[in-house]
Amino acid sequence: MSSGAASGTGRGRPRGGGPGPGDPPPSETHKLVVVGGGGVGKSALTIQFIQSYFVSDYDPTIEDSYTKICTVDGVPARLDILDTAGQEEFGAMREQYMRAGHGFLLVFAINDRQSFNEVGKLFTQILRVKDRDDFPIVLVGNKADLETQRQVPRSEASAFSASHHMAYFEASAKLRLNVDEAFEQLVRAVR
Repeated sequence: MSSGAASGTGRGRPRGGGPGPGDPPPSETHKLVVVGGGGVGKSALTIQFIQSYFVSDYDPTIEDSYTKICTVDGVPARLDILDTAGQEEFGAMREQYMRAGHGFLLVFAINDRQSFNEVGKLFTQILRVKDRDDFPIVLVGNKADLETQRQVPRSEASAFSASHHMAYFEASAKLRLNVDEAFEQLVRAVR
């Protein structure tokens, strides 16, 4: 992502400003949804992407929305990003936001086997709600900075993503590794 303005409606989280002078107006709008199990770093990835800031405290999200105006491959775009609840008790909300999303960042933590198992269920649910065999989805193995605690082999996650025709990134919100790249790839997949 090159230029951009950002804003968030998260609970008490810092907000960005509007577009800067001289920034071209966005020519497209994409609704992106960040999904995954609890504690995998969905909010940390989203806030790192929007505000270039790492949130180290875990505060379970119910639902937060953010907007970022940026340029992907030379095309200005407005990204409306929904950061969703990972906790199962909010599962009833999932189908509602799945219906609205144009593309999904499907997140698990490389140090949490259960979160990777959850990815398969979420993938199936997205396709069922969208009533499609294929949909713009990018798989993200977050917490790549915790390599010594890895429970999900890179080869296994890569095989899953390849078999479902989606890009795969190993990312670290903490180190800002592959954060922009994952969101940019999702924008490309949605286009």
